[in-house]
Amino acid sequence: MTQSPLSEYARFAHRLADASGAAILPYFRSELAVEDKGGKAGQAYDPVTLADQEAEHAIRALIRSTYPDHGVLGEEHGHEKGRSPWTWVLDPIDGTRAFITGGPQWGTLIGLNDGERPVLGVLDQPFTGERWIAYDGRTEFRARGVTRRLKTRPCASLKDAVISSTHPWSYFSDGEQAAFRQIDARVRMTRFGGDCYAYGLVAMGLMDAVVESALKAWDVQALIPIIEGAGGVMTTWSGGDPQEGGQVVASGDERLHAALLKILAKAA
Repeated sequence: MTQSPLSEYARFAHRLADASGAAILPYFRSELAVEDKGGKAGQAYDPVTLADQEAEHAIRALIRSTYPDHGVLGEEHGHEKGRSPWTWVLDPIDGTRAFITGGPQWGTLIGLNDGERPVLGVLDQPFTGERWIAYDGRTEFRARGVTRRLKTRPCASLKDAVISSTHPWSYFSDGEQAAFRQIDARVRMTRFGGDCYAYGLVAMGLMDAVVESALKAWDVQALIPIIEGAGGVMTTWSGGDPQEGGQVVASGDERLHAALLKILAKAA
């Protein structure tokens, strides 16, 4: 059997996640200085720590030494264009608010874009020892020495759905809040504060959808292959390509996704 060309990059992505986790874990649940990248009055609180910065530095160093032609786009250290179409898209700690308050719902996001779309994604939670990886149309979950393939669960209607949003009142405009409230009133249950971890739960078939806004490319590119490889769908609120972020919705069932878009498109 011919090995997928992405298999090599997947092995390397595991190395990147290992390096990131090693940089992050000494800081978790420790006394840690936190800076506010928002900075100015009226801007949203945007925390960053040495753990974010050192993890991204560790990942970038490995990429430069192993694939020097590849580009890198990361939350903390910007965009370094490569000589090839391949670009690694990084968020060293997605869920910094959870991280600085000691909660486990954060993770390292490592995506690989082939110049047109994200084709490989890793969500790594080094504290719990959980890792999601997706490429070649499949998503796997590794924890405690066991690897298994993931599949989203069927959920055709809003009334049966369990959905998540990190914090709609902080990140949503008034119009976006109104649309989200319509959804919240019709679903079975809504959970908040999940950040990237919520997408992993959708891929595992434990939740049905995530609705977010004000996202960046590094917030989503690793997650797109993870959702799609488990059988789900991820788009903008208007049904478009989500890879640049903005208003994003991920669902485990395309029927539920269509129902969500009917409401969300009004605020897109």
